[in-house]
Amino acid sequence: MPAGSNKKRERQYEHIKAGLKKRGRSEDTAEEIAARTVNKERARSGEAKQKSRSSTQDMSSSRRGGLRSHKGSGGRTKDQLYNEAKQKNIKGRSKMTKAELEKAVGR
Repeated sequence: MPAGSNKKRERQYEHIKAGLKKRGRSEDTAEEIAARTVNKERARSGEAKQKSRSSTQDMSSSRRGGLRSHKGSGGRTKDQLYNEAKQKNIKGRSKMTKAELEKAVGR
């Protein structure tokens, strides 16, 4: 647990760590990720003595919630988005651009 934390941050750390371990991460990796997440949240809220620019200006990790997952080199392909739109029975999907498909499938 990061030094100088309050009870809320301790609970947050334990919650994140438990979730990561449940998903198969090792103890060490879960502790590292949980500590980094809690430290970033502490910096964003002004609780930490030191903070980086990315900690304070980037989207909150709790708000982000995986939004950047699988976005390497543009995220899903247009075909993948089209197939998802087809499954959701979205009208006009065949004439949509990739950006329009992304918006239509809601991700």
